[in-house]
Amino acid sequence: QVQLVESGGGLVQAGGSLRLSCAASGRTFSSYGMGWFRQAAGKERELVAAISRSGGNTYYADSVKGRFTISRDNAKNTVILQMNSLKPEDTAVYYCAADLAGWSYRAYEYDYWGQGTQVTVSS
Repeated sequence: QVQLVESGGGLVQAGGSLRLSCAASGRTFSSYGMGWFRQAAGKERELVAAISRSGGNTYYADSVKGRFTISRDNAKNTVILQMNSLKPEDTAVYYCAADLAGWSYRAYEYDYWGQGTQVTVSS
């Protein structure tokens, strides 16, 4: 069992930065691939970034490549999403998720989810 708690969301102007953090409970955090998803109003949940169990491999959606960075600290049971050069279209609820099988593009393959944190980017 893993519990995930996101923090760091908020309101920021376009061009600004936010740092999202996801704290995981449990002793098996390093067994999970981790993903950050987002869901904007009226849209489907989409994978923004993902990271492998060791942190050695990462994935980014084209829409955030070069602006967002995902990282993890297995000693601290934490995964971070650093978001720079934010745009109004980045506005969404952001969720972190854990996948025992590694990581996946597909939301339904993730085993555990956080409650989400709102990110609003004003123009």
